[in-house]
Amino acid sequence: MEIKGKIHEVFPTAQVTESLKKREVIVEYVENPQYPEYLKFEAIQDRCNLLDNVKVGDDVEVFFNLRGRPWTDKTGKKSYFNSMQLWKINVLSGAGSSPAPEYAAPADISSAPEDDDLPF
Repeated sequence: MEIKGKIHEVFPTAQVTESLKKREVIVEYVENPQYPEYLKFEAIQDRCNLLDNVKVGDDVEVFFNLRGRPWTDKTGKKSYFNSMQLWKINVLSGAGSSPAPEYAAPADISSAPEDDDLPF
């Protein structure tokens, strides 16, 4: 799944257990400008590094997997939890900067040799 939004907050990496580290990011998603949504994504293990280069205010495209799992407490009551696990993030434009062009600069063909041997 993927979604576009604006970085609202980036949290530091947390060592959850000896073998698990996690980092969270909040993305402001504005489908209806009157009621913006604040979505929490989590990056786990080596994907925590994907959030090193994002800053508050960056426009981003987040690629994630939706996960769900049951949990039973000590009294036997069953609950369900959902999480959105980030696996890729693209910065579309940085906060306060102009967006990068979406095209490649034209090649300078004026300096190409005249005697090429291409058949076309």
